[in-house]
This record gives sequence, C-alpha cells and structure tokens, in this order.
Amino acid sequence: MGESWVNSATVLGADLHLELSGPGSRRAALIRALREAVRTGRLAPGTKLPPYRSLAADLGIARNTVADAYAELVAEGWLSARQGSGTRVAQRAEPLRPAHSPAPRPPAARPVHNLLQGQPDAASFPRTAWLTSARRALTAAPNDAFGPGDPRGRPELRRALTDYLARARGVRTDPDRIVICSGFAHALRLLFGSPAHVLDGPLAVEAYGLEFHRSLLAAAAVRTVPLPLDEHGADTSQLVSLPGVRATLLTPAHQFPTGVPLHPDRRAAAINWARSTGSLILEDDYDGEFRYDRQPVGSLQGLDPDHVVHLGSVSKSLSPALRLGWMVLPEHLVEPVLAAKGEREAWASATDQLTLADFIERGAYDRHVRSMRLRYRRRRDRLADAVAASAPHITVSGIAAGLHAVLELPAQDGEQGEEAALRAARRQGLALDGLTAYRHPDATGPARHGLVVGYATPPEHAFGAALEALCRALPERRG
Repeated sequence: MGESWVNSATVLGADLHLELSGPGSRRAALIRALREAVRTGRLAPGTKLPPYRSLAADLGIARNTVADAYAELVAEGWLSARQGSGTRVAQRAEPLRPAHSPAPRPPAARPVHNLLQGQPDAASFPRTAWLTSARRALTAAPNDAFGPGDPRGRPELRRALTDYLARARGVRTDPDRIVICSGFAHALRLLFGSPAHVLDGPLAVEAYGLEFHRSLLAAAAVRTVPLPLDEHGADTSQLVSLPGVRATLLTPAHQFPTGVPLHPDRRAAAINWARSTGSLILEDDYDGEFRYDRQPVGSLQGLDPDHVVHLGSVSKSLSPALRLGWMVLPEHLVEPVLAAKGEREAWASATDQLTLADFIERGAYDRHVRSMRLRYRRRRDRLADAVAASAPHITVSGIAAGLHAVLELPAQDGEQGEEAALRAARRQGLALDGLTAYRHPDATGPARHGLVVGYATPPEHAFGAALEALCRALPERRG
C-alpha cells in the first residue's frame, strides 16, 4: 500500500496522530504504526487508546480491521485490554534506545541547602491571594484582553504601576511611559540587543554585578566599562572622564551584590552627568521594597524622569516564574522601545498582567511585601547572629536591605581563602556563590573576597539547618 493517511483523532480529550503507509494491508499498516509509536515513546506506557470504533471512523477503515490490530498487539504484549477500562499501552512496553545511544548519566548530586542569591522563598508565594485576583481579573477582563493588544502592556497594569511606583518608590511617570516586559534581562535586550539598537555605545557599569548581565550585553556587542566601587557605592564622579560613554547601569537603592546604597553626593553626580551630557541612567531597582533598618531609598528616576530609565520586576517580591517586569521610560524612548519589542512575540501574558494589576490595586501586593519584609528581616537577623557567634572574625555586610548578605572573608586569605570556603560549603551540601564571580574582569583596585549568601531562598522549615551547615563551612580565625 503506497498511500499515507495522517490522522489526528480526538477521543475523550486525547489526540492520536498515526501515519499509515508502506506495503501490505491496512491492518498491517496500522499494526506497524502503533508498534512504532510505542517503541519510540510517542505512546507512553499506560496511555489509553481510542475505542476501535472511533479510530476506525477517523481513519476511514473497517472496525474489524482496528479490532484485529488491537487484538494482535495485545497478544504480542504491546497493548493491554481490560473489561471496562479500554485498551492501553502496556506498562512494560518501554521505548527502545538506539544501539549507539550512550548509557544515561546518573543525576548530579543536588545540594542539600540552597543559599544562592536572587531567589525568594518559593513556598511563600501567595497562592490564595493570587488566585483571588486571577478570578477577579478574568471576570472583569474586557474582550479585547484576549486578542491582539498593545505592546506597551495592558493599560490596567500600567495604571496600577503608575500609582504604586509613585507611592512606594517615588517614581514620576504616567501610564503611557511604562512598557511591560518579561523582566530585567528582557529590558536589557530591548534596549541594547534588538535590531533597533535603542541605545548604542559603551555602557558604564558597577565594578561588581551579575556576570549574566555582562554576558548578555557582550552578546549584543556592547562594551561595558567598570566604575570603581567602595563603601559609598559606585564612584559616579568618574562618568565624566569616560570617553564615548553615554549610559550607565546602576543599582542605587542597594548595590548588587555588596549591598551599599549609592551615597547622596554620588546620586547627584550621576544626575548632573546625565543632564549635562544628554546621557541616560539605567536604574535597576531589583529589590527596592525590602529595606529593613530605615525607610527605603527613593528612586533615582524621581530626580530626573527625562534622563533615568527605571527598571523593575516581581521576580524578588513575588516569583521569577511570573516573568513580569516594567520599564519606566523617558518620553523620547517609548516609541523606539516599542519598535524594538515588535509584534506580539515578546509580550508578557495578558492574563498575568491583569492579575497583577488587581493584586496591586486591592492592596494584596502591599500586604505580601510587608509580610515578607518581616520574615526576611528575621532571617537576616538569624544569619548575622549565627555568624557572630560561630565566626566573629567574619564581617556580615550589605544587610540593610535585600535578600542576601555578603560574608567578608579575611583580606589576608585572598582568593584562595574564598575558594577554600566554597569547597567547604560544598562538602556541607551548600549551594552559594563567592564574591569574586561578580567582579568585572576589567575592574581595577584591590579585589574583595567573601561569600554571597541568599537567606531568602530556603523554605522556612529548612532555614535553621542551612545556617548550621553554613557556620560549619566558615573558616576559623588564623593566628
């Protein structure tokens, strides 16, 4: 039989795709197709097959042909049939691996305790409150929410963010200057990595920051120039001496990862540089809500909305799984960013946007942030107390805000001391980072060494054990 039939049969909610081809009868072709689907794993063990009457009708063949094929495959052990439960793929019918396939590798040992930075406690996601907002949002959603939309993002979310950011972060904007994106990395790609090239030229960055962001920019052929960093944050006074630099990326509320806020004089220096040269400041407000010891540092954007791009997301406050962020743009950048964003493909889910808008407007977002602020502050205090008790020679820094702390290792131990501490941490089943990994490769001046400890990540019941393991991994005082 030289013909081929391709069938997508919908039976009891399941789709079955079969191709009948090759020599012989239709019964033989059906047996070959089913056997091959099981052998290759397209039909997994336990999968329920369509009743033979339905499959026969969809394929345009006799019912007896399908019944005979099923019966033969049951006899061979490929399928199983029980009265009242239909015909299924036999549980022992596992797909065969090609002879040349290598043996599967054993899974790598997973760390016992996750103290990596940048991750909130996933168990604390406000499921009930989020579900309430999802129901409310879907019930109230206009019909156009389920069709082609505005690349700026849903107007409901942009209005909610305008009010929230003004109240909580001191941002000055209006809904038409907010563009919804999928997070901070997406925002960087829109600004630097798109064919539109919204921003060109080298970018000044802080001497310590995420290597992932530097790699993303390097892939877009953007050269990054490090700004020196000290206890007052990035030295923005040096911006005026960097030839060709017309933009800088800063974390002014809480420097990442060292944790210091940008000094008021350096905030002013950055704004003056941007105004006098027509340059731009990209403000990464990655965890601006989580300040513990005093009022949050206000947004840099509030000082000059025409020269600062404010970038935020819910990845720290709610969950990175939501993939929701925002860009608060100077007016002249809105259209270029929308052109870079393009049509539909890079848009965040409209239903998630509507849910977040309701979540913010009915106060659930504020309540969640306040609750998590208290919880994370207690964890931060437990971390600081545990290190002070077991390793008083190690300084805990960057703890006024955020979701991580830096354990500064003795300067005389250098990079080797950091590597030894990381090895000890791995032996204790800990996943965490060393400070060296965040240093820009072109940074000058003395390097700092330490451990970057994310105290927000472990679930509540596991945090005590994670602290104990961390303290066992810390180096003892020398001399």
